[in-house]
Amino acid sequence: MRDALGVGVAVGLSGVAFGVTSAGSGLSVVQSCALSLLVFTGASQFALVGALAAGGGPVTAAAGAFFLGVRNAFYGVRLGQLLALSRLVRPFAAHWVIDETTAVALAQPTRRGVRIGFVVTGASLFVLWNLTTLLGALGAEAMGDTEVWGLDAAGPAVFLALLAPMVKSAVERAVAGVAVLLGLGLLPVLPAGVPVLVAALAAPVVLWVAGRRGSGEGGR
Repeated sequence: MRDALGVGVAVGLSGVAFGVTSAGSGLSVVQSCALSLLVFTGASQFALVGALAAGGGPVTAAAGAFFLGVRNAFYGVRLGQLLALSRLVRPFAAHWVIDETTAVALAQPTRRGVRIGFVVTGASLFVLWNLTTLLGALGAEAMGDTEVWGLDAAGPAVFLALLAPMVKSAVERAVAGVAVLLGLGLLPVLPAGVPVLVAALAAPVVLWVAGRRGSGEGGR
C-alpha cells in the first residue's frame, strides 16, 4: 500500500529531529533511543525532552507527555473494532496505535485494507523512527552544543509542521489558538512543563463554548 508506506517513511525520517532535540536536552544516546523504542509517540517524546530542556523536573515532563499520549487510548478503542485482532496480537499492535497508523487505517474501505494500512504504516514508521533517532542523537553528540547550530529549534519546528495540516476546522483552529496563548502567556510565570499541561485545557474549554453556542442557536 503506497500511501501507507509513504506516510511511514515521511514521518519516520523526522526522528532525526527528535534525536537531535533529545541529545540537546541532556539525554544520552541510549536514553534517546530508549524513548523512541518504548514510548514511540512523537508528540509525547518531544513534549518530554522539551520540558526537560527548559529546566522542568522529570515528574512534570512525564506528566505532560502522558496527557498528550492519552489520545492514543481512544484511537485504540476504534481500531480494536476495525482490526479485530486476536488477544495474543493485541498487546503488540497497541504499541503502534498512534496518529499516523490510525489515520491510514481509518481511510481504508475494507477490514483487509485497514489491517494492511495499519501494519505497513506502523512497521515502516517504527523502524525508521528508531533508526533516525539514533542517527540524530549520534550527530548531535558529535557536534556538541546544538544551540550553536540552531538545532534546538528542530524538534518544535518538525512538530508544528506535522500538526499544521491537521488543523482544518474553525473549532480546531480555535483550540490551537487558545492553547498557544495559554502556553506562551504562562511560560514566564509557571515552572517549565506546567504551561503545556494548562494549555491542554484549551480543548475542553473551546468545545464547551462551541457546544453552548450551538445549543443557543438551535433554540432560537
